[in-house]
Amino acid sequence: MKLVVGLGNVGRKYDGTRHNVGFDVIADLVRRHSMGPAKGRFQGETYEGEWNGERVVLLCPHTLMNLSGGSVQPARDFYKLTNDQVLVVCDDFNLPMGKLRFRTKGSAGGQKGLADVIRRLGGEEIPRLRIGIGPPPPHWDVADFVLSRFSATEAKEMAETIRRAAEGVVEWVSRGTDHCMNQFNA
Repeated sequence: MKLVVGLGNVGRKYDGTRHNVGFDVIADLVRRHSMGPAKGRFQGETYEGEWNGERVVLLCPHTLMNLSGGSVQPARDFYKLTNDQVLVVCDDFNLPMGKLRFRTKGSAGGQKGLADVIRRLGGEEIPRLRIGIGPPPPHWDVADFVLSRFSATEAKEMAETIRRAAEGVVEWVSRGTDHCMNQFNA
């Protein structure tokens, strides 16, 4: 069994923002794999399914982004999973727009939602898929940047990135992080 967590902020005003690419990947997976209706659980929204014989739970925490661990930890504990059976999908302004980066462990790199998940799950050994949203323009506050929307050109590029990220998640479920690092981190 695997738990895939997409980080984002709840509410219409955050739809289409850079900080919500984790939610966007989950939405793409739900559409593609006919995951059925959402269930309100673990202070979030879950979808359950089976891919290639592996049970999968998708989770979008409905806590504030910076408190995402408060949703992820109860889900992990309920399903009796280890940290290596959890994948966190989130934005990263330290990566160029459209770049994907799978990792088996590491620091939060400034992503406060991921930092809370790391803190609540008790270690940095948590697989993650970081999605590059590009760096903030000069003189922009980081918080304002991650909560901004993509330009029309960026939105087209990000739609393709979301599609590739969703494919990466499916590969991660069946083949693991090391495989995905080789396939998607180029």
